[in-house]
Amino acid sequence: MQIYNIHDAKTNLSRLIEEAVNGGKPFVIAKAGKPLVKVARIEEEVAKPLRRIGFLKGQIKAPADFDRMGADEIASQFEGNAS
Repeated sequence: MQIYNIHDAKTNLSRLIEEAVNGGKPFVIAKAGKPLVKVARIEEEVAKPLRRIGFLKGQIKAPADFDRMGADEIASQFEGNAS
């Protein structure tokens, strides 16, 4: 990995960034020979898979009285008649 001092990096920053982006060659910027930062291309984020709404349509059947199932039991529990 190539190391550049701050002055050289400032002078050639555009060229160095182009090399990092296009050539995939990261570089280090140093001050007085001591590495300070590493400059590298940012990899594109992997797209999250799209949520497929309705992908089970036709494969699952709900009973016709689904919204009323257990209504009597629930009502008795609210009324304090838990069995």
